[in-house]
Amino acid sequence: MSLLFLAACSPEEEFAIPQQDPATDLSSILNADLNAVLGRYYQNPEEILTFDKDLILEAYVVSSDEAGNFYKELVVQDKKEDPLAGIIIKLNMTSYYQFFNFGRKVQINLKGLSLGSSHGVPALGVVNGKNIENIPQSRIPFHITRTSEVAQITPKLIQAADFSDCLENLYVRIGNVQFNKLLTNPENPFTYASQDNDEFDGERLVESCTGDFPFILSTSTYADFNMLKLPQGSGSIQGILTRDYYDDFYTIYLNSPADVQFSSSNRCDPKEVNCGKASKMGNKILFEDDFISQKNNKPVAGKGWKNIVQEGSKPWEAYTATGANASLGRSVRMRPAGSGDVRSISWLITPQMNFNTNTGEILSFKTSTSFANGSFMEVLISTDWDGTEESLLSAEWQILSAAYIAQNNDFFGDWFSSGLVDLSCVDGKGYIAFRYTGSDLAYYNGVYELDEIVVSAD
Repeated sequence: MSLLFLAACSPEEEFAIPQQDPATDLSSILNADLNAVLGRYYQNPEEILTFDKDLILEAYVVSSDEAGNFYKELVVQDKKEDPLAGIIIKLNMTSYYQFFNFGRKVQINLKGLSLGSSHGVPALGVVNGKNIENIPQSRIPFHITRTSEVAQITPKLIQAADFSDCLENLYVRIGNVQFNKLLTNPENPFTYASQDNDEFDGERLVESCTGDFPFILSTSTYADFNMLKLPQGSGSIQGILTRDYYDDFYTIYLNSPADVQFSSSNRCDPKEVNCGKASKMGNKILFEDDFISQKNNKPVAGKGWKNIVQEGSKPWEAYTATGANASLGRSVRMRPAGSGDVRSISWLITPQMNFNTNTGEILSFKTSTSFANGSFMEVLISTDWDGTEESLLSAEWQILSAAYIAQNNDFFGDWFSSGLVDLSCVDGKGYIAFRYTGSDLAYYNGVYELDEIVVSAD
């Protein structure tokens, strides 16, 4: 009994790496294709498929647990460049990088393994009820054999707008990106995963310098580099595209911090106007709208509004809803679902206001989401736009960074106040714009809702 107890409590890090012949060749019975295997998975992701025959497939290792950002999950893909399919292999083995190192070509015997979903992505392992669990240590040599080839892996170049199930578990690269400005403030920079609210993973917003969608970089709080500060410049990020633990959104996991290749010290932050917050609204109303006069499911019109579709086909529309996500009487929203648009950018712009003839101008509004997902909304101001659609993009639009806008992690049924956004530092005549960016593609087809807009002055 004592011997059994001691064996059961031994740290897994002390287990010997399973010994295999690195030159083992199973090519004579290679008869499986990873892309075809995943085809079975996507026919019914909720079903667990168990293999009862010798099926051998080849793949390349694209994950590494050397830096601690992967734990008992080996990620492989079918090709060393331009891959079509990738999968997680759940195995009861730590420090696997010493044996199944990055780029190592492996041969996988599927007999006795099961294919199913693990946190929303396809995974191989052993079935236990409705779960895919780790391959036992003693069975790893039977199921995974390394070959003598260690390939140079070329990351697949994609954009965040390309994120989809068919790219899950692939080693990808996204260029021309940077971490959100608030995360890289020199006075209080964020780390990869050691902030006070980082319970399991640090989730950091990555923005595009080319107009692509933002995305989340996730880092385990157990990673060796969790306390490193985020780099301030811009460049590319490469890693494994997967889903977060709760299967809420796509995310990237790094093998090491070296995969963040920010070679430029320059950033592409949009210009912003930030006069701070005010303590109370002014007595004079320059503009207000609660949208009660609008018609449901029709584009917002009248009262001087300019409703401009920059990309896609969907404008801002009025709506009324009750229930868990009720409108504020009648509100307006931007919702690309059902449009077929691969990109939706729509502007709702107030009438022009003169900031020179007034003092103490203040903006206030409310926003809500019906699950924002990967879509987002911004509030901007321009004092050089001439009011024509043709010159919309040639004008300088600056973000009103003091305004709070509902986020994807805010409760979808609540409405959130922007706060009293001080505009007293703005000079000239200007327009205030609410700009939505999204898509009808899965994950980016979120909804933003807007109401109770007021601009006051002293």
